Amino acid sequence: MADALELDALWEDFHRVVNMTSADLADWLRVRDSGELTEPLPDDAGPPLGRHVLSILQKRRTDLTEEDLDAMREVVETVEARADLENEPRSDGTALRHRLMTVGHDPLKP
Repeated sequence: MADALELDALWEDFHRVVNMTSADLADWLRVRDSGELTEPLPDDAGPPLGRHVLSILQKRRTDLTEEDLDAMREVVETVEARADLENEPRSDGTALRHRLMTVGHDPLKP
């Protein structure tokens, strides 16, 4: 398990980059996975990392597991790596925005 200072920094970084509420993320994961022919059960909607982010948002810091910490690190790294891409000129940023929203970051939110 990470030491207290590392945990504090990771907790802050994670909640800085994950700017969607748990309700917003849950809704997005369900919408993203809905299709014309099939739709998963609400608890199974979205990719595993997105579902893991959702479960972390519903936990207290003291309840985090090592798997939660790994997922939090992955999300922070993913969002920070893609933040540079948001500023590059492109024809349509919708696909990038949707990928980031899958892990709880909406680049259009302040």
